Amino acid sequence: MKYCSDCGARLSYRIPKNDDRPRFICDRCGVIHYKNPNMVVGSIPIWQESILLCRRAIEPRYGKWTLPAGFLENGETVEAGAKRETLEEAGASIVELKPYALYNLAFINQVYIMFRAKLPEPLFNAGHESLEVRLFKRHEVPWNELAFSAIHKTLQDYFDDLEKGIFSFHMDDIVQKWDY
Repeated sequence: MKYCSDCGARLSYRIPKNDDRPRFICDRCGVIHYKNPNMVVGSIPIWQESILLCRRAIEPRYGKWTLPAGFLENGETVEAGAKRETLEEAGASIVELKPYALYNLAFINQVYIMFRAKLPEPLFNAGHESLEVRLFKRHEVPWNELAFSAIHKTLQDYFDDLEKGIFSFHMDDIVQKWDY
């Protein structure tokens, strides 16, 4: 940030009084501009024992596979965001959303919240952010072609839980960048 979004003055970067880290501060109007992590919400759309993946038509990671997920919008609940992203990217409606995983990616200032969700019928199509959308069983997943580390972790946890027949909530820190 260079300029205050409230008054247009140039910002300085320093630790505000009674704070513990540097922030962008407007010396003219006094506004402190906080930058907080981005929330990514998504789903694991399930049809029988298969899950729905999308092949990305946008950067980053064009052409790689992912679960339908994206940034939470202001004024939106995490559940509504997951439903919206699934509809936008996979042309699919989901029901019976259950919180499944929370992954902290502090190295890129993101938090992923993923839901297990049921596809009421196998109806889906590629949205404007997807090249194609397909159902996969575990042995069919293109593991070496996944777009993001959080998606890889989500799928590993999901299929391990499916094998055990017990689905628990997962929370973890993903500490390394994906090998681009």
